[in-house]
Amino acid sequence: MSFAKITAIVRPAAVSAIEDLLHAEGMPGMSIGHVKGYGDYADFYRNDWMVSHVRIEIFIPEAMAESVAEKIMNVAHTGLEGDGLVAISPVTAVYHIRTKERCREDAC
Repeated sequence: MSFAKITAIVRPAAVSAIEDLLHAEGMPGMSIGHVKGYGDYADFYRNDWMVSHVRIEIFIPEAMAESVAEKIMNVAHTGLEGDGLVAISPVTAVYHIRTKERCREDAC
């Protein structure tokens, strides 16, 4: 069994639609946080160039990662600079702190 971590950095306006999508997909959990930064798109009208985005992190069975990442991109896509990015990373293990048990692909 193997897991992947999806990290999506998206516009704040896309978050509710992505949350709805992930709930509809039966996602058992996700983490969402506000972040600032710049990449291809920078706010040159600010002294620090920073742009506000939202980071969504999901631990998911590896077999589902590409499909979920593609769906997130479809929902978050506007075609404009600053849409964000989605990254998929391999995860060697996921544990529940409360039980100290390693997660199974069907129950994490």
